[in-house]
Amino acid sequence: MTARTWKEALRGRIEPALDREIDVFETEIELRKQGKLDEKLFAETRLRRGAYGQRYDNGRRHDGREDRTLAYPSGALTKGPATLWDAPGMQRIKIPFGRVTPEQMEALAEVAEEHADGILHVTTRQDFQLHFVHVEETPTIMRRLAAVGITTREACGNTVRNVTACQYAGVCPDEPFDVTPYAHATAYFLLGHPDTQDFGRKFKYAFSGCGQHACALAAIHDVGLIAKTRVIDGRTERGFAFYVGGGLGAVPQQAQLFDEFLPERELLPTAQAIARVFARLGEKKNRQRARLKFLLARLGLDELRRLVLEERGKLTPDPRWTAFLDDLHAGTDRPLRPAAPLSPGPRPDGFDAWLRTNTRPQPQAHYVVATVRLPLGDLSSAQLRALAAITRRFVGDAARTTAEQNIVLRWVSEADLPELYAALQQIGLAAPGAGTIVDITSCPGTDTCKLGISSSRGLSQALTGHLAARRDLDPAVAAMHIKASGCFNACGQHHVADLGFLGVSRNVGGRRVPHFQVVLGGETANNAGAYGLPIGAVPSKNVPKVVDRITERFVAERTEGESFQAFVQRYGKARVRAAIEDLIDTPRYEAAPDFYSDWGDPREYTIGDLGAGECAGEVVSPTQFGLGAAEREVFEAQLALEAGEAARGARLAFSSMVRAARALVQAVLPEVPDEPEAVVREFRARLHETQVFHDPFVGDKFAQYLFRVAEQAGGGADTVDGARQRIAEAMLFIEAAHACHARMAEGVA
Repeated sequence: MTARTWKEALRGRIEPALDREIDVFETEIELRKQGKLDEKLFAETRLRRGAYGQRYDNGRRHDGREDRTLAYPSGALTKGPATLWDAPGMQRIKIPFGRVTPEQMEALAEVAEEHADGILHVTTRQDFQLHFVHVEETPTIMRRLAAVGITTREACGNTVRNVTACQYAGVCPDEPFDVTPYAHATAYFLLGHPDTQDFGRKFKYAFSGCGQHACALAAIHDVGLIAKTRVIDGRTERGFAFYVGGGLGAVPQQAQLFDEFLPERELLPTAQAIARVFARLGEKKNRQRARLKFLLARLGLDELRRLVLEERGKLTPDPRWTAFLDDLHAGTDRPLRPAAPLSPGPRPDGFDAWLRTNTRPQPQAHYVVATVRLPLGDLSSAQLRALAAITRRFVGDAARTTAEQNIVLRWVSEADLPELYAALQQIGLAAPGAGTIVDITSCPGTDTCKLGISSSRGLSQALTGHLAARRDLDPAVAAMHIKASGCFNACGQHHVADLGFLGVSRNVGGRRVPHFQVVLGGETANNAGAYGLPIGAVPSKNVPKVVDRITERFVAERTEGESFQAFVQRYGKARVRAAIEDLIDTPRYEAAPDFYSDWGDPREYTIGDLGAGECAGEVVSPTQFGLGAAEREVFEAQLALEAGEAARGARLAFSSMVRAARALVQAVLPEVPDEPEAVVREFRARLHETQVFHDPFVGDKFAQYLFRVAEQAGGGADTVDGARQRIAEAMLFIEAAHACHARMAEGVA
């Protein structure tokens, strides 16, 4: 069916205002194609409809030429030959709080098959993404999905992104009440709301039914809400612990408690008020500081609270604030099949392992939640179509996507589990290990993301196979979580894993080598209760050995019942790093050429070949020595923080930045003074003002970390949180210095 036929066929089945909006977008595409619509304006309007650019073929054009900035919005939508439209992009699709029906699954499968590459990707925000989508086909995708109640509106852009929620909401024994109707009300109240259209950056909500589990990760969101009740005059009231200002990204920050108990009637007006304050006072010019966490840091919690409450008092009452409270059970999942216990009879091969890891009892007797584990968050259109039929057969509409990039089926009768497992096995979706160390979270990395530095998906796939092959996994190791991000933006949530991996690169003997920073100290439980920090970068191909080495040390040295996070705190990051010290070094190219390519990509990981060192060894420049010393010093800053010496940790972090800056300046000015003021002055003049240090994607963001602290003469961070932020910024500055040195060595800076 052509795009015109779909438009005509679906007329009347789509909500009129949304139908009109898609028509407008179609016109905007045509105007942009003709060069009559400004690219900057079109970029924001397409992002607000979920249409992204992407890298493809791991950053190489299909004609073999290198191009790491390919994407249809900036590269294809230009006035010129029609062939420019052959560059594909990505379409993000909003799935509020993860609820997806069989009818919607079928529609998603169809558009993936007909307009993308036939693969659907579940994200860490419970969305679906389609890759290799042509921009001219996006209005058709939007119409076909809108006809079954799915929107792409505000899936991207400077808007309220998908509202996420615990996948177990309503069927969790630890929740005081089901947060689903509240997440639903918030998602659709804020969607397209006039007060959410003038943000400087994105804004993220998450709802959790309890404080102790990891399901919603409330602490990493701009607004995180945790269900609570209180009793007043013998009557139970519902409300939320209301947290604000969380976020990961380059410099993570945990959300702070804004209100210990926000009554349910105040949920939507408070959401509207905080949106108005953020729109009015949030950063607009510098996108790198335009999230709520930066506004919170600038104003302080008390002042932000005062402003929001003041704004709340000015709002004109809106009946939508409380209308949803009249029937909180309207959208509640209900069982399709009667409850019955699991029979002791014969079971399919592999069933018992799947039962142990992929099912979770509901508080409702003889019902369970079954997790469909999706390696890398992917499934094919054929698999999703078949899963729609399985869902309809066993649980009706009770399915949800998860922040772990899986799909859960709720209200499964225990008696149906063998039959459900057999059905999933037939379509290749019966893999065990959900919620264990092999269930790895990963961002797209270099596969399709323009910001990807190292292949997080390739690493995750390699680790999954490596760990699955280990038959001797200790139960404590099996219970750990691994998350991987391809760059500092942290889309893979590496900060809140037991073992996190952050993609970076290094220059070794004139060649680039993919690396990952090893991140320790994070916690998924307690709604992402703690953030980890890197202890050092290792070559990507050594990461499986790093995982083995660290987990073996954990098993050998842990105390009875000790969690991995508690073990790291007790054992110390210095000793953990010492255990992997030999794996940090990169072997010479002649000895191990595979280290110089990334996971899943046989090509050499470089854009220039400057040759190897001489005399069977590499010539190490003063710059490389200096950057290595900076890494050592920032690690010492972590150890100081770990020892409770926050002020000393902050000073060491600043010193490490100065050391890295001096190392770079030394590459263009051999005689560099040692005084921090002089180093910063020379760095500004020779590397910042000349834009040599500027990152290709984020400009001078990392340089500003150095300048801001230098203005304070290295002070201003005596608290634990302040020192942690200073250390995180120092790590990023040093990584940027490594990248700058690599560009300088390759002659592209």
